[in-house]
Amino acid sequence: MNSTAAAITTNRWCIYQRERFPILAHGLLIAAFSSSAVSFSWLLRGGHAPPVATSLLTAFVTAFILFLQLRIADEFKDFDEDSLYRPYRPVPRGLVKLRELALIAAVGAVLQLGLALWLSPRLVLLLLATWAYLALMTREFFVRDWIRERPVTYLWTHMLIIPLTDFYATACDWQSARVAPPAGLAWFIAVSFFNGVALELGRKIRAPGDEEVGVRTYSHLWGHRNAAPAWLAALLITAACAVAAAVRIGCPRAEAWTLALLLGVALVLVCRFLAKPGTDRARLLNQFSGLWTLVLYLSLGIIPLLWKLKEGWP
Repeated sequence: MNSTAAAITTNRWCIYQRERFPILAHGLLIAAFSSSAVSFSWLLRGGHAPPVATSLLTAFVTAFILFLQLRIADEFKDFDEDSLYRPYRPVPRGLVKLRELALIAAVGAVLQLGLALWLSPRLVLLLLATWAYLALMTREFFVRDWIRERPVTYLWTHMLIIPLTDFYATACDWQSARVAPPAGLAWFIAVSFFNGVALELGRKIRAPGDEEVGVRTYSHLWGHRNAAPAWLAALLITAACAVAAAVRIGCPRAEAWTLALLLGVALVLVCRFLAKPGTDRARLLNQFSGLWTLVLYLSLGIIPLLWKLKEGWP
């Protein structure tokens, strides 16, 4: 491949990631997500030394690749609809090909497997379970038409991949330490599930004038006056689970105050959107979801870990 062809190839992948999987933005959130999972597990089991770098690295790289595989799976299952209703997207317009994306997903799977074997072979079974669920999602659980007619069922079944990924990330700590999953982990897994719901709702709420034919947004399915409060409710449930999780690691008060402040901001955003559902106000819901996620995971894992290390552990 000559330099011109290489430049063209690099450029089109840069365009693809910018439009469909922004590496920096996604990487920051996934780093917070994965490192907090490892840190929370370590805090629960009362580790005597900081989490090892290999656990943090394996959790991050595996989760990052998995979220990329989720995006690639969407490209496959939505190809026909995208070609019909969203021909401007990278795959329908020919910027990248499905077989190229499949190769990237496969290479990523090899790397995930290698990391699991390197850190702890016991992780392989959890990785296989996560892949199996991803495969079922890609095939729409073999009930494509039925599940797409039921938005709530579609939402929760597809969001289960998030706690599966989260559980795997925590296992990078407790499996490598050769112990059982620590008590209290279920609250953190619940946080990841409901936060995933909130992220998905926030991502698919649009102003009435921005709805597209063939695009299943929750503002279109439920109406923006129902979708925005549903997003707020998902944040509230996430916050309740987060405080319950924080009780287990000894910092419920800080968690409650932090999330209460953010919930107040979210309430203002929803009220403003409902009063005047414009493009910018709808976009703010999505952007706030990202900020919420970052603060949520930092406050549940990394910050308490750093505090414990500063104060001396145990």
